[in-house]
Amino acid sequence: MEVYQHFRKEEQPFIDQVLSWKEQVERSFIPKLTDFLDPREQEIVIMLMGEQNEELQVKSFGGDNNSERRRMLLAPKYEGIIEDMFQIELLEANFQPKFVTIDHPDVMGAFLSQGIKRKKLGDIIISDGKIQIIAASEISPFVQMNLTSIKKSSVHFEQQDLQLLIKKNESWIEHDRTVSSLRLDTIIKEIYPISRKEATTFIQKGLVKVNYKIVDDNKFQLQEKDMISIRGHGRSRLTTIRGKSKKDKVKITIATLK
Repeated sequence: MEVYQHFRKEEQPFIDQVLSWKEQVERSFIPKLTDFLDPREQEIVIMLMGEQNEELQVKSFGGDNNSERRRMLLAPKYEGIIEDMFQIELLEANFQPKFVTIDHPDVMGAFLSQGIKRKKLGDIIISDGKIQIIAASEISPFVQMNLTSIKKSSVHFEQQDLQLLIKKNESWIEHDRTVSSLRLDTIIKEIYPISRKEATTFIQKGLVKVNYKIVDDNKFQLQEKDMISIRGHGRSRLTTIRGKSKKDKVKITIATLK
């Protein structure tokens, strides 16, 4: 299919899913609400729907304007879309930061240990002894009843108004670099900075993600706007590929999360 040529091979199953949703809405005129999608998946949905689509619209919501993971709604153009249609809830619990340190992986691990799928969970925010999770409404009662312990600390999640969602203040710093290629090991060696051997070790141990998916191939070719993360070393992205230098090197702009 011609549409595949604009995407990576591993993205094809998701592309097929989106095209199926699109066809379903076009045929039935009934809106389709997705589970929580990461930013790359959201981008794919928008690209496949087409900005000039005269029959369908697509909207996203994940709690507020800065939410990373979002549910998306594919609907006929005439449909009036309101926030309630996204069926998400803010759940909040408190813990004592003096006695226990709880991080994002701790909350995620406790959540997944309940047998709930990742796609039912939006952003996780931890700040000043508060844990906030955005969850699909259909699993909210289960989470409140069963997620009672994180890292040996008792917690009690209660539903809160979305207006109380803690605002994320992310700051990205951009740098211009010149690299020999767009291979994953080459780029992360340049970004973090680490040795080529360390980059290879991180990749082969499954500690590196590109667009929120683990990539264990050193030769994986990065593309513009790819999000990269190394467990324990933070996140970055390949913002721009600016062309070739006189010495045939690749000129890029990278951004790191402060």
